[in-house]
Amino acid sequence: MQCVPRLALMISRSALAAAVCAAMFSLSIPAVAQTPTPAVVPATAAANTIAQLSSVPAPAIAARAWITIDVTSNQVLAEDNPDQRVEPASLTKIMTAYLVFNALNEKRLTLDQQIPVSQKAWKTPGSRMFIEPRKPVTVEQLIRGMITQSGNDASVALAEAVAGSEDAFAALMNQEAARLGMTNSHFVNSTGLPDPQHVTTVRDLALLSVRLIQDHPTHYGYYKEKSFNYNGITQPNRNRLLYVDPTVDGFKTGHTDSAGYCLVASALRGERRVLTVVVGTASDSARSQESLKLMNWSFQNFDSVQVYQAKQPVVEPQVWKGAVATAKLGSPMPVWATVPRGQAGNLKSTIERTDPLVAPLTQGQQVGTLKLSLNDKPVREVPLVVLEPVAPSGFFGRAFDAVRLWFK
Repeated sequence: MQCVPRLALMISRSALAAAVCAAMFSLSIPAVAQTPTPAVVPATAAANTIAQLSSVPAPAIAARAWITIDVTSNQVLAEDNPDQRVEPASLTKIMTAYLVFNALNEKRLTLDQQIPVSQKAWKTPGSRMFIEPRKPVTVEQLIRGMITQSGNDASVALAEAVAGSEDAFAALMNQEAARLGMTNSHFVNSTGLPDPQHVTTVRDLALLSVRLIQDHPTHYGYYKEKSFNYNGITQPNRNRLLYVDPTVDGFKTGHTDSAGYCLVASALRGERRVLTVVVGTASDSARSQESLKLMNWSFQNFDSVQVYQAKQPVVEPQVWKGAVATAKLGSPMPVWATVPRGQAGNLKSTIERTDPLVAPLTQGQQVGTLKLSLNDKPVREVPLVVLEPVAPSGFFGRAFDAVRLWFK
């Protein structure tokens, strides 16, 4: 009757010896130790906009399409026809400026560099800063003329300075749009002059505008300039909100007969930045009024709260085969969430992550997702990454953990 326990013990010891042997001689070990799999978390569809979680509806906006975004948390507050393809008119110049700012950052252009004015740039129709052939103009003057005066001539001159020709520059615009994720945009010129193939959406314009603010904070300051004088001619910025709301510091207007009146506007109030895109309104005053209405609603009815600081460990799970016992997981950037006003206390966070974690782990490696919810409704998701690298342990440490994983 005592043979059975002894036999079981013998089998157990044999299995243990085999596992140690496998680890010591780098034989195959169970897949669970080599290929971590995410923990299973029930999937729940997140709300498209934060307004869907609020009891205060978005205002009626007299426009063809619009969107409002909390830039601090990068969350869409509300939208209408966000993916409808529209003519961008001079909102195109946001992409032109983005590529020019890239060239400045990469030292391919300098602000004081003088640019020759081509016949094409000089003769470009529409709004202009009145540059002239045989009269060189600096890159900075062209930037100010393009942004403040909405000069089509300045846009073409900058496009030629960056890419050699406007056609080549348009190819760069489409390449950059693809890189940024502007999936419904196509550009054929640097100005926004009408063309059936020259289209975008308010979602894409919002994405581009937010990236310009984030990627080029120094150059973004040009957008709050209220007037600019060149060639003896002073022209005011067409963004009326700069004159009526001191928190507004950009962005860009646009207008053609077919596009209607358009405006991308941005304001910073305290730590919060809100950006609105409104296209296809009936008049200059209407685009300003509708944009300000949308912006005030966005600020007044929502709060943005910092849930975690940059590089703050959100969780420190066990690491297998590592030189240290645990890994610090979090976000390299501050984690903000925007919620309906007064609801910040109801925010909850859950974690979906790889388990088990097996060293080595590199800094910045994504190993999970941080999910924020409000009253059990998803609000946003943030990649959960390794904050500090974890080197593999020594030979015997790896062998010991291999055995433990065998029986896990």
